[in-house]
Amino acid sequence: MATAVKVDEDAKSRLEELQAEIRLQTGSKVTQQELLTRLIDDAYESRDDVIDSFRESTVPLSEDEKKTMRRGRISSGVETDESDIDDVLYG
Repeated sequence: MATAVKVDEDAKSRLEELQAEIRLQTGSKVTQQELLTRLIDDAYESRDDVIDSFRESTVPLSEDEKKTMRRGRISSGVETDESDIDDVLYG
């Protein structure tokens, strides 16, 4: 069962460009429905990235966020270098 999905002209144009590029580079003719299905399948596999793309950006941090991070820091009195971190992470 096919259902119509409305997209703006820019998205439609980019879909058509991608469709044409697939045909040029692979010689395979794909329908827009096949292409959208593949894109959705790929996005579903990396859904956390897709979901994160809709979050408000937190970079750069606001001054309040920086202050909050600084409040949580403590000094252990031990200096740490890259090899120490590698030992902890990789054994």
